[in-house]
Amino acid sequence: MKNMSRIQVWAAQTRANFLLLVVFLVAIGLAYAALYEPAAFSWGHALLILAGGISAHISVNLFNEYSDFQTKIDFYTDRTPFSGGSGMLPSGQTRPGQVKALAWITLLFSAGVGIYFGLVAHWTVILISLIGAFAIVFYTPLLSKVLLGEVFAGLALGSLVVVGAFIAMTGVPGTPLSDMVPLEVWLVSIPPGILTFLLLLLNEFPDVEADKAGGRKHLVIKLGKKKAAGIYAAGMALTFLVILMLPLLGISSFWIYLALLPLPMAIKAAQTALTQAENIEKLMPAMGMNVVVVLATDLLLALGVIVQILS
Repeated sequence: MKNMSRIQVWAAQTRANFLLLVVFLVAIGLAYAALYEPAAFSWGHALLILAGGISAHISVNLFNEYSDFQTKIDFYTDRTPFSGGSGMLPSGQTRPGQVKALAWITLLFSAGVGIYFGLVAHWTVILISLIGAFAIVFYTPLLSKVLLGEVFAGLALGSLVVVGAFIAMTGVPGTPLSDMVPLEVWLVSIPPGILTFLLLLLNEFPDVEADKAGGRKHLVIKLGKKKAAGIYAAGMALTFLVILMLPLLGISSFWIYLALLPLPMAIKAAQTALTQAENIEKLMPAMGMNVVVVLATDLLLALGVIVQILS
């Protein structure tokens, strides 16, 4: 770590390797905007929406890193490539004040983007931004202590990113929400929300003891690893069941079946979680597969819509 450049340090501190998640979530919403309201699509607005989403994701990462340092969780956790934080604060590569300040700066920037689109597109973007800001600021001090951390992550850093990007691009002030967001967009946003929920859930397995010491009370602590693994497997099944059913019900194009390509890996990850929940070393491959499944499924949902537009 001593030989890391400042860019490398802050890339690690902001968990830059996880930012692809929000890029793909925004891409789903923007792809549907181009499908349903092509005349309203603006590349300038698309870049601003993406910047706001990335900024919000950086903010939640930084608030989490700052909190884990303050509560000493960082000093008890066994870091993995998928969990346990960046280690930049405990190693002295960054300072708490710097991390906290940047967390607020990125949050305020994303809030500004939300307010802008709330004014030029639709007021619901501001509501979505407020829900996101609540989840970002109160995830560690509140939500992760009352069994709501994973739920709010799936909502605010999953489904609502898709819906929010769509509304920001296509919204018209004064339009009833029921007339503005198609049923397909609401339903397609469900799998990304579940996947974000599952991403956080599985990544909590190695941190149970450290999280307990830091005062957290998330689902893995409450239910135990075996029951939490059951929720993980059920969540994976529900994710791909929704994707499978939407074209069969005539709601979506069959092109979204591209998002079924990660299903074999999802099944393998779920099987590993169910059989190796108590063995973190053997669970590690499932955590890696989980990241790939989440990112690939979100990306392929967006690509499915893009292919539909071009075909």
